[in-house]
Amino acid sequence: MQLTAKLSAILPEQTGAGKNGPWKKQDIIVETDGQYPKKVCISLWGEKFDRNLLNVGNKLTISFDIESREFNGKWYTDVKAWKVESAGQAGSSHFQSADSYNPPVYEHQGGSAIVDDDCPF
Repeated sequence: MQLTAKLSAILPEQTGAGKNGPWKKQDIIVETDGQYPKKVCISLWGEKFDRNLLNVGNKLTISFDIESREFNGKWYTDVKAWKVESAGQAGSSHFQSADSYNPPVYEHQGGSAIVDDDCPF
C-alpha cells in the first residue's frame, strides 16, 4: 500500500534487544489531505530510510504494510513502512481514502445540485 501525507510529528526513537539481536524503531505521525484529514502512526524499523526526509511539514510518499496480531485476547495493528520518499520524488500513484473523494457535482434546470456518486439508492 502507499500513502502520500504531511509529516506532523516525530516520536522518540525506541531501541531494544530481542532474540534476533538489537533493534531500532522510529514512529512518525503523518496527516492526510482532504476534507477530513486523518492522522496515522507509521513505524520505521532499522536504518531502511533517509533520516534527512524526516522534517515536520515535509510531504512524504510512504510504502507500507499493515499487520494485526492477537495478544492476550486483544488485537493490535501495526503500520510498518518499507520505503519512504519525498512526495516530489515519488511517482504519481498515491493512496486516496474514501473520505477524501469529492464526487462531481452537476447543475440541472431547477438550480439545485445533483451529485453523481454512482450510488444506486
